[in-house]
Amino acid sequence: MRCVAYAAGALLLSFGLAAPAVAEVEKVLITYQPGLTYMPVILAGKNKLIQKHAAAAGLGDLTVAWIRLTSGGATVEALISGNVDVATSGATNLLAAWDRTQGEVKGLAASSGAPMLLVTRNPDVKTLADFSDKDRIAVPTLKVSVQAVMLQIAAARQLGEANRHKLDPLTTRLSHPDAVGAVLSADNEVNSHFSLPPFAQMELKDPRVHVVLNSYDIVGGPYTNIVVFSRRQFVDENPKIAQAIVAALEEADRLIQEDPRKAAELYLAETREKLTVDELVEMMKQPGVVFSTTPSGTMLMAEQMAKGGVIKTSPKDWKEFFFPFVHGQPGN
Repeated sequence: MRCVAYAAGALLLSFGLAAPAVAEVEKVLITYQPGLTYMPVILAGKNKLIQKHAAAAGLGDLTVAWIRLTSGGATVEALISGNVDVATSGATNLLAAWDRTQGEVKGLAASSGAPMLLVTRNPDVKTLADFSDKDRIAVPTLKVSVQAVMLQIAAARQLGEANRHKLDPLTTRLSHPDAVGAVLSADNEVNSHFSLPPFAQMELKDPRVHVVLNSYDIVGGPYTNIVVFSRRQFVDENPKIAQAIVAALEEADRLIQEDPRKAAELYLAETREKLTVDELVEMMKQPGVVFSTTPSGTMLMAEQMAKGGVIKTSPKDWKEFFFPFVHGQPGN
């Protein structure tokens, strides 16, 4: 049937006629996760920005269904299996999916970035070298989450390349909200957590908890934690919707930059996280927190994942694992 369709299209073109446009889907399934770095996606959903830009592109009524997942692994599986259309997760999960599908999964745009803090309630742990078998470090996805890869980078730099994966056996998979509960519970074996705002800040309110590592010190500047990505087939068949998603993220970024307090209010109204607006705004202003569709630092992650054997293919340029929507931006 597909060959017949292609042949019919070619015949129409040979007579100078355009093949009829294929209608784009009427419903889009998009994943997101909890945390400050998902703010642009959460605002895009709350303000129906994707529907707004889809309508401006001439599409009919578009339904956008938001699916809350709590790990990058589950997110990638849902996307690759076709159970969702668009995924929002860590840049490292995009790279893992891009590598696994031989380039069929790529990024639409960056979402945001923020320094990650590795915290612990073990008073004896001051540096990475102090972690032992009695410690457990929560990360959202084993081996391929941004936190897991950053931990490998830090271990290689601080303990030597031969120890890149030394802390991997100590990591355990937990969602960020569950990890907060574990770290703050005196009798839980999970006593450490590598996370993003606002979860580390919640944990640090407890005097037993202290910081062991700040990812900002490892990278030396801002970098993209969270990206929005999809399958090539979906983008090819729904180019206007894909562009509307990118435009929605850009509008959400402008709202955050121009009125951070309003953005914080909308975010908390949706997530119901136990923070005040003032606390959240303060986190948004921290050095290294960025809300932008421009990918930043993604090649660092790709290079380190290839070096650590997490991905088989090492890209030469960040544009290899992003669709053209953001190729005109100064990414890296």
